[in-house]
Amino acid sequence: MKAEPRRRGVTYDEADLLRRARTVRARAYAPYSSFHVGAVVLTEDGQLFEGVNVENASYRMTTCAEQSAIATMVTAGVRSPIVAVAVVGDGEDPCTPCGACRQTIFEFGPQATVYASGDAGRPLVTVIADLLPHGFGPRRLAQGQS
Repeated sequence: MKAEPRRRGVTYDEADLLRRARTVRARAYAPYSSFHVGAVVLTEDGQLFEGVNVENASYRMTTCAEQSAIATMVTAGVRSPIVAVAVVGDGEDPCTPCGACRQTIFEFGPQATVYASGDAGRPLVTVIADLLPHGFGPRRLAQGQS
């Protein structure tokens, strides 16, 4: 059963989120793959945080755009839940978050709507729970402490 994206009290324009992600993508540091990704995170209190992928010669050290945006949010001291994430990558197909990014998004917004886009076509619109079914989050840790 697929979950339906919800607004959860904050008003936003999904086209604007995608436009912002597409714009910030130009700042990505991708000298090895030449695959540029931009992400924008929207919190429940209406704040926006941008991120880009930052590659490293030691590929394992690369930071994804989604994690970069969430790290910026955390660094700013914001703990309001994430309600939406827009991700735009190079290429025609929608750029969906990788597994690690799905887990990170779930940690901060277990009901977040995800907008994934490329350079062509309609964006994929889904919720993080559909991208990461049966996700492991903070509530699971609390259950183990009782």
